[in-house]
Amino acid sequence: MIKGIDHVAIVVKDLEEGIKLFSKLLGKEPYHREVIEAQKVEVASFKLGESDIELIMPIDKESGVAKFLEKKGEGIHHICFRTDNVGEELKRVESLGFTLIDKEPRKGAGNSKVGFIHPKSTKGTLIEFKERNE
Repeated sequence: MIKGIDHVAIVVKDLEEGIKLFSKLLGKEPYHREVIEAQKVEVASFKLGESDIELIMPIDKESGVAKFLEKKGEGIHHICFRTDNVGEELKRVESLGFTLIDKEPRKGAGNSKVGFIHPKSTKGTLIEFKERNE
């Protein structure tokens, strides 16, 4: 079951510049930074109520995020929905006809579990499910 919006991810070319801009805009510093080797990105997260704004910067020019950045430029990359069980949510949406990028959960930021739906089946929007490990 989807519990709400976990975060909106914004891809940036330069994480330090992105942090500076969003710190100024939001009036706060990021509460979390992390390199996620498996996804070849570095992230910085800003807490906004129950949700986050997550800045993501590719750390490998061959990564999916780097290819997105090259093709589409900086901006919104994906929307992430919070769930209690990513594996079950992936199976549920696949049974409804959605095309999955991930058939099984993988490691995300903050030791979470994540899984993605392909944007081909969601009107061009990359959708992520996240199960927080808190």
